[in-house]
Amino acid sequence: MKLKQTLSFITALTLTVGVAWADTVKIGFNVPLTGFAAADGESALNGAKLAVKQANAAGGINGKQIELVVYDDQASPKEALPIANRLIEKDGVKVAVSGSYSGSTRAAAGVFQAANIPYISAYAVHPDITRSGKYVFRTSFMGEVQGRAGALLIGQTMQHKRVVMITLKNDFGKSLAAGFKAEAANYGIEIINEYEYSIRDRQFGSIVAKVRSDQPDAIYASGYFFTAGPLVRQLRSGGVAAPVIGQEGYDGEQFIKIAGPAAEGVLITTSLDRDSTDSEARAFITEYEKFSGNKVDMVSASTHTAINVVVAALRMAGTSNPDAIRDAISKTSLKAATGHISFNQLGEVRKNVQVQIVRGGDWHYHSEIRDRVLLAPPES
Repeated sequence: MKLKQTLSFITALTLTVGVAWADTVKIGFNVPLTGFAAADGESALNGAKLAVKQANAAGGINGKQIELVVYDDQASPKEALPIANRLIEKDGVKVAVSGSYSGSTRAAAGVFQAANIPYISAYAVHPDITRSGKYVFRTSFMGEVQGRAGALLIGQTMQHKRVVMITLKNDFGKSLAAGFKAEAANYGIEIINEYEYSIRDRQFGSIVAKVRSDQPDAIYASGYFFTAGPLVRQLRSGGVAAPVIGQEGYDGEQFIKIAGPAAEGVLITTSLDRDSTDSEARAFITEYEKFSGNKVDMVSASTHTAINVVVAALRMAGTSNPDAIRDAISKTSLKAATGHISFNQLGEVRKNVQVQIVRGGDWHYHSEIRDRVLLAPPES
């Protein structure tokens, strides 16, 4: 773990989000700033920094400025474990947020739970994250919920029945696949084949040939922008015309840049509606693009939401006591860029799923999934 480098980064960050006060309220933040997930890490950090800047401009926490204590976990469980311990033992944080992927978030969640420190996952999807215990929450959808939404989108909204699944072999892909398979038959979907690939894969010729032979009505493909971009591009260049349905891992301009013209028509289930007329979403989109110089994506919106949940809880609790902060988080009822946020007994979010489509080289509104029964996360 690059602690020396990280500590100097914290000092710089404090200057960017507000005056370095002697008496600040610290929020821990683990995020991948280097390695394969660095682009998502940059979006996550910018979303978090914007939320802190806005909160400090509005008076901070009872007059005290917020300090975002940031460490680079490289999206690695091996890095996340010592970072979580350092945030608790050395930095003394009383609440923390993950701006990272499922593996590192799952590893850190156990540490925060054992220390009775509230911890919010901004966008990691693995179901075991919140099952770490009552101090752990999630402001985005768990993977199974997104998978169920994908089944409704393909089988009911799009009326496609013969589906090929292309599944990323990690926590993210497996949890999405589990949810999709659980609901597929309920929407008349026949899964005619499932193909798996590694997070290191960028060449998909063998999968493309098999999918072309399968002749599906639709393709349900999990992945991140750096795997989904090459996959979609190669599917189209290989003569596969079936619509591709992905998830929030695609959500961002990086996917469109990598996939190129092949991105047109791709649909995803996600948390952010870029065409929303909701005041919170519109304000976030405007302020984020001005603040970061980049287009919004699901990751930035989700971390902005998670930090805002923490800020609201700290103000409600009126104390640095972790139990009081945890109780305040559990009572959250907050309008945010990613929708109305509230939690169930497991710490899972309850909200609608947004469906975005690439049109004219950008993400736009396609539809919204509001089925409360389908989208209900587990309670335990």
